[in-house]
Amino acid sequence: MRIPRRRERERADRERLIVRAAQELAETEGWDAVTTRRLAAEIEYSQPVLYSHFKGKDAIMAAVAVQGCAELAAELRQARASVSGTRERLAAVAGTYTSFARRRPALYDAIFTRLVDLPSATEEAPAPHREAFGELLAAVQPVTAEGEDTGLLTETFWAGLHGLATLTRTGRLPPEAHEGRLALLITHLMRG
Repeated sequence: MRIPRRRERERADRERLIVRAAQELAETEGWDAVTTRRLAAEIEYSQPVLYSHFKGKDAIMAAVAVQGCAELAAELRQARASVSGTRERLAAVAGTYTSFARRRPALYDAIFTRLVDLPSATEEAPAPHREAFGELLAAVQPVTAEGEDTGLLTETFWAGLHGLATLTRTGRLPPEAHEGRLALLITHLMRG
C-alpha cells in the first residue's frame, strides 16, 4: 500500500517540478526557450520522463496556465478582500490584475495570449480559471444595473483590463498614464 502512494507522491512532485521549471525558464528567457529537451536538462530527468507526464510543450504550457490562474485568483481574492467599498474593490482588482500581467509576463501570456488547449469561459474550464473569473465577477456584480448581464459586464471589464495590460506591457500605451486609464475605466463602470 505504501509503495503506490509514494509513487503517486513522487509523480506529483515531478509534475510540479516540470511545471515550475517551465514557468521559471519562460519568465527568464521566454516561451521559445522552453523545449522538452531544455526542461529535461533543467530538471535532470530524461525527455521520456517528461513525456510520461505531459504530451509535449503545449501540455506543459497548459499546466503552467492552470497554475498561473490559481495564483492570479488568489491575488485577486486578496485584493478584493483587502478593501471595502465598491469603487475600492474594483480599483484593487483592476490594479492587481494589471500588476500581475506586468510582473509575470510569461505566466500571463500562458494564461491569456498563447494558444493552449484549455477551455475558457465555459463550465469545462479548469477550476482555477473559473475562480479567477469569479473574483472579477464578484468585484463587478455590485455595479451591474438592473436587467444587465453580470457575466457580460465582467467579460467586458476583463477585456478592458487585458487590453490595458497588454498594450502597456508591449509599449503601445505609455506606462506613465496607466493609473489614469484604470481610474477612467473604474469611473465609467461605476456610472453604469
